[in-house]
Amino acid sequence: VAKLCVCDLLVAQCDVNCCCDPDCSAADFSLFTTCSVPIVTGDSHLCSQKAAIYSLDVEANPPERIFKLIDQINPNVFCIHAANYKQALSFISPEMPTSENFDQLLKQFGSATFSTEFDSWSINPDSQDSSDANETYRYEYGVPIQTVDAFLRLPSPVVSSWCSDANPAGFLVNQATKCSRLVSVEKCSTIQAVSMLFYVNSSILAKWHEFVFQVNITVQSIVVQSLNGIRTLLDSNEGLRLPTILDELCINIVLGVSYHITYTEAGEIIEAAASFVLGAITKEALSIQQSFEISFTQVNTKPVPLSGNPGYVVGLPVRAGFRPHGYPFPNTNKYGQLTILQSTSNQDCLAAAGARTPVLFGYNMISGCKLRITAAMECQLLTQTLLDLLKGQNFPEYVASFGNSQAQDVLDWVPITHLHISEQRIYNIFQSSCQIPVSLEIEVKWTKYGSLVNPQARIVNVTATVTTATLNQPPSGRERTIPITSSVVFTDVSSPAEPGYKARPTINVKLPFDFFFPFV
Repeated sequence: VAKLCVCDLLVAQCDVNCCCDPDCSAADFSLFTTCSVPIVTGDSHLCSQKAAIYSLDVEANPPERIFKLIDQINPNVFCIHAANYKQALSFISPEMPTSENFDQLLKQFGSATFSTEFDSWSINPDSQDSSDANETYRYEYGVPIQTVDAFLRLPSPVVSSWCSDANPAGFLVNQATKCSRLVSVEKCSTIQAVSMLFYVNSSILAKWHEFVFQVNITVQSIVVQSLNGIRTLLDSNEGLRLPTILDELCINIVLGVSYHITYTEAGEIIEAAASFVLGAITKEALSIQQSFEISFTQVNTKPVPLSGNPGYVVGLPVRAGFRPHGYPFPNTNKYGQLTILQSTSNQDCLAAAGARTPVLFGYNMISGCKLRITAAMECQLLTQTLLDLLKGQNFPEYVASFGNSQAQDVLDWVPITHLHISEQRIYNIFQSSCQIPVSLEIEVKWTKYGSLVNPQARIVNVTATVTTATLNQPPSGRERTIPITSSVVFTDVSSPAEPGYKARPTINVKLPFDFFFPFV
C-alpha cells in the first residue's frame, strides 16, 4: 500500500495535494494545503492489512508531510485470513466468446457451478518466492516507456506553446500534441529536435532485470511537405534524411512524428515504428510548429474504428452490428456501420443494388432511385427486391450508443425498432393489389450526456420505418416509374433548459488545470 497512489494522475509530475505522489519533493509538500487522499488501504476483505496514513504538519516551518504505515484490523467476522492465490488479486482478461469457441466456453462455464485448475495455484511459500524471482518486467498502463538512455520522448507544450522534450510517452496512453520550436537556417543542422535521428536513435527496453532486450524504432514512412503545403510520400528504404542547408533553405526539418507501438497481452513491447513529416524553412522563418502522436495496437488484433471517445463526433459513421442466434452480445458487420441506399447518377434502382453509404452522425441524409416496373413483374419477387434495396443484405439489429462502445458491453448497444406503415397511395399496375416498400426512414434520437462543460453525444433510440404502397392493374397494361427513397433524421432529445430562464451568453475561457481535481 505504500506504493499505491490513486491521486497520482500526471506522469513524471507532482500532483497538487497528492501526498503519496512519488514525484513530489519536500519543497512541493511544503506548498500543500491538505492531503486529498489521507489513507490508502488494500483489500478490505482481509482480516488484517497494512494502511498508509498521510497528513501534513502545518506547524513545522516549512510544513512537512507525515507518513505512517500501520496494521489495520478488520472487525468483520467473515474476512479473508490469507490470500494464497495471487492471480485472484488482479484482473485477468477473459477469453472473448467468438463463433468458433462459443460452444467450448458454454460447455466449460454454462452449468450452475464450474471450477478452473491453474498450474500456478500454490500455497507453498518456497515455490511462490521462486516464481517471483524469475518474474520479468512488463509495462503497465501509464508507465513511461523506457529507452536505453532515458525514456521515449513525446514533446509537448508546457506553460507556453514552446516544445518541451521532457514529456515521456506513457504505455497505452494515446497522445497527440502540437508545439512550437525556435529554428534558424544557419543553425538547423545543429538543432537535435528537428532531426529524424533525435527520434529513432534510441532503443526501447522491452524487459528489465536479468531478461533485457531492446526494440529498435524503425522508420515506417517519410512524407515531404513543400513550402506551399504539397505533400509527397517517399520510399522508407531511403534511410534517414538529415537537415541540410540548400541555398537559402534548410530542408528535411521534422514537422511531425507519429509513433506506433505493438505490444503483447502481457504488456511486452515487441515492435516500434515512426512515421515522419519533413519540411523546409526559409531565412525569414523564426519558428516552426511540430506535431507528435503515439498510438498502441495489441499483437494479432485488428484496430477497431471508433466514432468518438466516448461520445459521437459529428461527421463520423454511426456504429452498428447484429447478434447471431445464441450469441451473448452484438457482433459488428463488415464495416461496423449503419448504412443506407446510395444514390447513383442514372437513378436506376436495379443498377444501384448493393451500393450503400454510411450514415454519418449528425447529418440528415436523403437518397433514392427510380424503379421502372411492368405488369409482367411478380409481386412477391418485386417486394423482396425493394426491401433488400432499402435495407441492404444484412441490416443491423443494434446501434452503439457511444462512439467507443465495445461489443462485450451489452448495455451500450441500442436495439433498432422496426415499424411498417401503409400509404394510401395507389399505383395502378397489377390486376390484384400488391403491397411494395417504397421508402425507408431512419430516425436517430440522441442526447447530450455527462458534464455541461463537455457534453458527449449519446444515441438513445433508433427507429427504422418502412412505408409500403398499394399497386393495382389499370384497364390496359402499361409501364410506370416509381420513386424509392431512403432518409435519415437526427433528433436532439436532450432535456431543455428550465422555463423562465434566458439563454446565458457563452464565455470562451480556459479553466485552471486543477479545476476538477482530483478528477481528470
